[in-house]
Amino acid sequence: MTGIKVYVLLLNVDFIPLFASTLPEWLEFSFHLLISCVIGLLFVYLIEKLNVSERGAWLLSLLLTFPTVFLFFPLSYLAVQDVPGFFDGTALTFWAIGHLLYGLSLPPLYHFFAKANPK
Repeated sequence: MTGIKVYVLLLNVDFIPLFASTLPEWLEFSFHLLISCVIGLLFVYLIEKLNVSERGAWLLSLLLTFPTVFLFFPLSYLAVQDVPGFFDGTALTFWAIGHLLYGLSLPPLYHFFAKANPK
């Protein structure tokens, strides 16, 4: 909608030699979802292993997702495709907001599913 290619950057893996040829979008999206699931599973594991409080869950979710904001820079630099530039503040803002929303979704989703499936 904005013309800023943040979505292309989000799915981009063309700099990895194994994936140098163009992959279908559904497969690139699947890789992104897989990484998201790994972060979610790590979140659940740490919540339950460390017996984290509700307040701590919010902090943990932000700690796990905060580094993804900084992936904008190496991914932007390494990309072969046309993606937002290294210093594109608007693209970085969209990127950061999207990843922040993901991080903020982890605690309520955890609590929703924990209540739906009590131990």
